[in-house]
Amino acid sequence: METMKSEFYWDDIRIFLAIARAGTLSGAASALETGIATVSRKLDRLEQSLGLPLFSRHQSGYRLTDDGEALLERAEALEEAGRAVTEKAQLQGAVAGLVRLATSDNLATHFILPSLPSLLQTHPALRLEVLSGVQSVNLHRREADLAIRLVRPEAGNLTIRRLGTLGFGLYMAPSLLHASAPFTLNEAPCIGWSESHQHLPAARWIKRVLRGRPCRLEANTLTAQVAAVTAGLGVGVLPHFMARASGLHCLQRDSSADQPLWLVMHADLATSGRVRAVADHLIGLFSECREQLER
Repeated sequence: METMKSEFYWDDIRIFLAIARAGTLSGAASALETGIATVSRKLDRLEQSLGLPLFSRHQSGYRLTDDGEALLERAEALEEAGRAVTEKAQLQGAVAGLVRLATSDNLATHFILPSLPSLLQTHPALRLEVLSGVQSVNLHRREADLAIRLVRPEAGNLTIRRLGTLGFGLYMAPSLLHASAPFTLNEAPCIGWSESHQHLPAARWIKRVLRGRPCRLEANTLTAQVAAVTAGLGVGVLPHFMARASGLHCLQRDSSADQPLWLVMHADLATSGRVRAVADHLIGLFSECREQLER
């Protein structure tokens, strides 16, 4: 035989192994659920591509030649490697394992955590770690698998989807409505953001209203700001859903501080079954809660 007469096909290795194990073309065809002619044709093609006789043909069946015996171990190693790749791909597509979600504490508390029973009942092999706090995690360093952000990332190998809008309004404690000395908005003490958060739309809006006056109190979390407004320390620009839940009075519904909500994940994880399941759940959840978040 001439060496490497035709192109080598990896699938022909399956034919070779099936014949070696069954000892006949009919047995190999049955094991692979294909026709005898197909098995014979692919064996001929493999032998031509390698330039080696792999079997000796006998009336009782097919027996491995010395070259066939030499190939058998390598062929089995290829089969095992292929099986490992398939199993890894199936695991990647399965909804199982740990997913780390980074989000703000208020969204986690009021929306995401209460919605999780249905997700985890549907996918019992799924586990979740919810990371909430002031500091943003780095998706590129895989500190989280996906994140909900108020600022759209400008760069990086990321998959980004708009979830909706977080609406803000100007709120005060109901007790201040009945104060003996009512104040106007221009004179009202304000609850503001700490220096490190002056880039936020709510912080910029308060700064414009104050016109150089200092805030009575500053805080770096919305939870603390809601508590301060509830205690009657001043007015604050707060998310509508948080202010409603605390029974606060809305002074001005449109504060021009609304912020978009973005679902962000590393592009390499966009096809992961476990990450995709959580992402789809969040997309559906925020779609259902759109009006509650915006107004």
